[in-house]
Formats: sequence, C-alpha cells, structure tokens
Amino acid sequence: MNKKVLVSLIIILLLIVGVYFFLMSKTEEEPQRVYRVGMLSGLTYAADAADGFKAGMAELGYIEGQNIIYDLQETDFDMAVYKSVLDEFVEDEVDLIFVFPTEASQEAKAATQGTDIPVVFTIANIEDTGLVESIAEPGGNMTGVRYPGPDIALQRFELLYELAPEIKQVLIPYQRGYPIVASQLELLYPAAEGLGITLIELPANDATEVATSLQQFTTPDGEATIDAILLIPEPLGVTDKPFLELARFADEYKVPIAGALMTVDGYGSLFDIGINHYKTGEQAAPLADEVLKGTPAGTVMVVSSETFLKFNLDLAQKLGLEVSEGILERAEEIIR
Repeated sequence: MNKKVLVSLIIILLLIVGVYFFLMSKTEEEPQRVYRVGMLSGLTYAADAADGFKAGMAELGYIEGQNIIYDLQETDFDMAVYKSVLDEFVEDEVDLIFVFPTEASQEAKAATQGTDIPVVFTIANIEDTGLVESIAEPGGNMTGVRYPGPDIALQRFELLYELAPEIKQVLIPYQRGYPIVASQLELLYPAAEGLGITLIELPANDATEVATSLQQFTTPDGEATIDAILLIPEPLGVTDKPFLELARFADEYKVPIAGALMTVDGYGSLFDIGINHYKTGEQAAPLADEVLKGTPAGTVMVVSSETFLKFNLDLAQKLGLEVSEGILERAEEIIR
C-alpha cells in the first residue's frame, strides 16, 4: 500500500475515534434532562384539558417517557383529594404542577408556598380568588390560562333572554361558598334588572340539597314558579348528579335549562357558552415550556381562553323556542 495512502487512512481513523470519544464525553457531561410534572385534573367535566396539555407539550418537544414524566391524578371536585394529591407532588419535589379548576389551583398555590415548585393553572377564574396579582405580572410561583367566568356568565344570560324574551324568573344554582360566583352575580344582577327579570339564587352542596330545594319552585297545581334555569361557570351545575336533578325538573315543567351543555341519563341542556377544555390545556403548554426553561412562573403573563357556542337545536325545537339564523351562525357546534 502506498505510504501516503496509509498515513491518510490512519489520520481518518484517528479523527473518527476522536469524534466518537468527544461525542461520548459530551453525552456523559450533559445527560438529557427528564422533567417530572404533577398533573391534577380536578373536574371530570373538563378532564380532557389534561390531554390537551400533554399534546401541546409533545408539539414543543416533550416526549412522555423520554424527557418528561407525568403523574396524572384525577378527581371530581373533591377538596380533600385536592390537598392530598398536591401535598404528594410537593413531597416528590416535582419540577412543575399543572392543575385545574379554580379551587384546585388555589390549593396548589397554598401547597407550594415556601417551595420553588412552579404552578401552571388552567380553567381557573382569577377574579376574587387571590390566585394572581395581575394578568401581566401574576407573581409568586403562579401563571396559567384564565377562565373568563364573569364574561361567560353574562353572555349566557344574554343568549337565554334572546331565545326566551318572555322569561321573568330565572333560577341560578351554584356550589355554596364557591369563590368565583360573586363576581359573576355582580354582572348578572344589573343586566337582569334592566330587563325586568328576577334572579333567584339556589346555593347547594350536593344533588340531595338541589332536589330538596327545587320543591319550593312549584305550585299545588303542578306549575313551575320559575321560567328558566341558568347554569353559570361553577362546578355544581356540571357535576352529573346535581345536573340530573336540575334537568329532570326542567324537563318535567318544560322550562329551558341552559348555560353549560350537559347530557345525563337522556336529560340535556339547551346551549353552552364556554371554552374548549382540550384547547385550553394546549394553551397552557407554552407557558409550562417557558417555566421549565428557567423563566420564573410569576413573570409569565397569564393568557385567557377563547369562548365558543354549542347549541342543542333538537331540545330548542322540543321546547318550542324560536331560534334565529343569527344564533345558529354563531354556533361552532349544533346538535340536531
């Protein structure tokens, strides 16, 4: 073999070996970071927000089982479970907590006080909840996706009136003591007063209390003393058993029930003005990415979910309601 060729081969071989060992040393020096994220899905009605969050993170390069591990815990509006799960996340020193809805997010804020664990929330009201200091500067270890509850409550009321302008007595059920209700009622009462409508509040703790309370809204002649039921953004009306009591009453007395779109045991509601839970989970992913890359959560601006309309045209027709083309054109989804 030509001496020059031999020397060239030796040089090439040495270069290959050198590059190999260089890459191996870099791999040893910089092992891939694996992030651990505790996820608390605290409301069954909105559970697909967790799927949206995972999908959004995957699009950003976080591959489950490779560079990120999720500990997903699910419950349905259970305060004791909220606290227990969050305490475990803190004890495990996860890199980030993803949580919803509002009260679970509040519990996450309390559980992580005095730690450096960041929290990204979604489907959470920030009005009157103390969750953040402001949208632009949430403060502490918190950021997330705001649920525009007061805006949605007013939009739901306005659409109910558009569908049934003859209504005079509107029942508003809600979870007793739930922190986001007051800011919604503050907007609803002036709007109702301007239209000559009386709002009747029905605070309750569970389905049994709802069923008992509904008895007061009937006459001995078998008529309802209310004209409609409005579901505002809060957990009672979107939890299966309480909703079923409300929907049965609405069906028996032929009054519209609207606000959140639910179907339980064949009983349903008229429309939903709300958010897409999956998409709002996706919205939270870029915030989590920014935090995991080192930006303090409290400096990451809170974003807001977009609202949409889903309409049950089949139920509206059964109730004899006149539905304008304008309403149907605004709907992103129509049930026929």
